[in-house]
Amino acid sequence: MLLRDIPFATTDWSTIEPTEHKGDSGTAWWRTRTFGDLRVRMVEYSAGYEADHWCEKGHILLCLEGTLHTRLRDGRVVILKPGMSYQVADGAEAHRSFAPTGARLFIVD
Repeated sequence: MLLRDIPFATTDWSTIEPTEHKGDSGTAWWRTRTFGDLRVRMVEYSAGYEADHWCEKGHILLCLEGTLHTRLRDGRVVILKPGMSYQVADGAEAHRSFAPTGARLFIVD
């Protein structure tokens, strides 16, 4: 990844209006900044959230609060707790997340 044409700036995530994204169950709220092709998000999943699709987009994801379970198409399940992250490339491994007790994440994709 090459970061270009992004001047130094800070982000107060509390000032970014969240957008609501329904899952198969539960809700995700995204606070999003976009820099060219780069999307940076603070995401909060409600308790019981389950994604409504298999995702094939690449991400760098850091769990800030709660617990995030990510199921890979091959059957593996990875559990992230606060301070843990995962990285996956575009098209590398389909994944689908759920948050039984809710979670707050910082995501770059």
